[in-house]
Amino acid sequence: MGDNQVSLPGKLFDATLRRLVDTLGLTEQHGDNGGPYLPLVSQLPMVQGEVGAVRLFTGGSLFRVVTCSLVVEPIQLDSHMVFAFTPGNSAVPHFTLDSVKAGEHFAFHLDLIPRLDLGSHLRYMDEVFGPLTGAFEAGSAIEGLSKAHLSPRQYAVMSPWMLANRASESAFTSIEAAVEAYQNHWFSLLENGVSAEALEGTSEAELAARNLRNKRIIFDPDVDPVWARITSMIGAEAVAAQRALLIGEDE
Repeated sequence: MGDNQVSLPGKLFDATLRRLVDTLGLTEQHGDNGGPYLPLVSQLPMVQGEVGAVRLFTGGSLFRVVTCSLVVEPIQLDSHMVFAFTPGNSAVPHFTLDSVKAGEHFAFHLDLIPRLDLGSHLRYMDEVFGPLTGAFEAGSAIEGLSKAHLSPRQYAVMSPWMLANRASESAFTSIEAAVEAYQNHWFSLLENGVSAEALEGTSEAELAARNLRNKRIIFDPDVDPVWARITSMIGAEAVAAQRALLIGEDE
C-alpha cells in the first residue's frame, strides 16, 4: 500500500512504531508462517479473511512491544495500538499510543503508564512526569478535541498526563508533536533511568508485583469495554492470546 493510501491513524502509528524500532534496535518476532505474530481473522458474517494483526517486537532494554491493528472497512473501523513495555522490575513507565478512526470520527490515547503510585511518590511524579507538562498542555489545547469516553476506573490506572480525546481531522493531524514529545521523553528515561531518590526505597520485587497487578487491571475486560467489542470481530481465542501478550504473565 502506498503512503498516500495509508490512513491518518495508520500514518501516526507507523511513524511511532518506526521510531521505536529504529531508536531501540528492536527485532520483530514472526508467527509460524513468517508473517505477523498473530493474524486476526474476521468473525463477522459480512467480512471474510484477515482484518488485522498483532505484532510482537523484542530487544533493547524493553520487555516487549505489542501492536494491534484492525481495519474493518464495512463497519468503518481503522484502529492501531502500540504498547511498549519496560521490564517488570523497572521504574520507567510503559509507553502507549492508540490511533483510531471510527466512522467519521478520529480518536487517540497517548500516555506513559506509571510504575509507582503517584499519590504517594512526589519525587517520582516530578522527575518522570513533570517534564511532560508542557507537551500535555499544548496537546490539550489543540482546537477540535473533545473528551474521550473513558470510565473513572480507566483514568485511575493510567496517568494524569494521559491525552485521550476524540478529534476532528485537523486536530488529529496536529497531535504528532505531542506524540513525539512523549516518546522522546520516554527514550530519555530509558537511557538515563529513574533516580534512587525518586524510588524512595522501592524494591525491584515491589515494582514487578505492582506492574503485574496494574496490567491485569488495564487489560481486564470488565474495566475496558473494548475487549467485548473486538471479541465479536476476531473471536474469543484471538482476544485471549492478545491479552496474554499484553499482561505478560510469562515475564
